[in-house]
Amino acid sequence: MYAPGDVRVDHTDRPTVVEPTDAIIKLTASCICGSDLWPYRGADQVEHQPMGHEYVGIVDEVGSGVQTVKVGDFVVGSFFASDNTCEICQAGYQTHCVHRQPGALPGAQADFARIPLADGTLVATPGLPDDDLIPSLLAASDVLGTGWFAAVAAEAGPGRTVAVVGDGAVGLLGVLAAKQLGAERIIAMSRHADRQALARKFGATDIVTERGDAGVAKIRELTGGLGAHSTIEAVGTQESMMQAIGATRAGGHVGYVGVSHDVQLPGEQLFFSGVHLHGGPAPVRRFLPELIQLIWDREIDPGQVFDLTLPIEQAAEGYQAMDERRAIKVLLTL
Repeated sequence: MYAPGDVRVDHTDRPTVVEPTDAIIKLTASCICGSDLWPYRGADQVEHQPMGHEYVGIVDEVGSGVQTVKVGDFVVGSFFASDNTCEICQAGYQTHCVHRQPGALPGAQADFARIPLADGTLVATPGLPDDDLIPSLLAASDVLGTGWFAAVAAEAGPGRTVAVVGDGAVGLLGVLAAKQLGAERIIAMSRHADRQALARKFGATDIVTERGDAGVAKIRELTGGLGAHSTIEAVGTQESMMQAIGATRAGGHVGYVGVSHDVQLPGEQLFFSGVHLHGGPAPVRRFLPELIQLIWDREIDPGQVFDLTLPIEQAAEGYQAMDERRAIKVLLTL
């Protein structure tokens, strides 16, 4: 991304092993993330930035210190590299690893990428996947793992009503996660018919089209005036965060995973809400083994969030389609 709105496909040098703990992977597929739209729209600074942080592929080369993955393995990684051995990782927060690094260098929207801390970052699939599983395994690299963490942070589960703020890929997969975790009722907040349909396919029982205070009022109307037990915030704006907090009952939980942009929490309102807040950059690595197995066994199909597939040479068109909300999520073939 040369500048906001300016995405180009360049030819660069193939990454090489730098540290003994590195692996080089040949990407099978990559994609465009909703968070990539922040710099595209000018909300984040960007200048000649290699893009992409979601990836699956085949290990092409390993450093001398890599022990758990080998050349030829099909692997899934996440957007931060972690050693998966430090105390923070062992507690399940690999995105806060004391040795954290970017997950795919220089960027994952490419043919090859260098993965630091390969032993802790990459998870091999049971074998080479069928082609139709690749979109779902790619989703596990970020948006599925992020939606899953949001649902876990919101303590979605049996007997719970879950509200989901945000109908992008993360919000939609938060619906899927809430369903898998056994939520009794799932309320998806969406104004777009195609996204509403996918939310219902993933397990949503109700759709709320209102936003802001009106959306909060509707959630409370649907829950006997109390609010949801669990709310997923998957946008990252002031309005979405306040909508999530307002839609949650006292004692309930908000799992927030939308990348925060200028969000300010009013202390008094938060104090009297009685709501738990937990979230941040999702520790996708914590959930990868379980998610890969669910996908491998065809129990879930998160790859349905990819509704546009383009060759990587047409990446700029993919960014434009997502920016204009003509696509939920774009898969890039290599």
